[in-house]
Amino acid sequence: MSINHRIDGNTLTINVGNRFDFSVQKDFRRAYEEVGKEVNSFVIDLGQTEFMDSTACGMLLVLKDYIGGNGKNIHIRNCNEDVKKTLSMIQFDSLFNVE
Repeated sequence: MSINHRIDGNTLTINVGNRFDFSVQKDFRRAYEEVGKEVNSFVIDLGQTEFMDSTACGMLLVLKDYIGGNGKNIHIRNCNEDVKKTLSMIQFDSLFNVE
């Protein structure tokens, strides 16, 4: 499994492994559904992620909807330059905090 998560206060951090694609969809969803609505800030740590596909983009949008449509409570961190460029090209930097 390449998804790990932890809670620190009311922040859930989800660490994604090498690939952010369909193969981790169930684990990604389980990570935030397990904590329910008890957290109000989300960090998606892509520090190890070298590949991200359109399924991953969809997973981020589903998470955004799950928490009530406020993508500014979702922080996408530690992106490599390629992933950051992709997120910018599809204008996810206007929907989420891409850091």
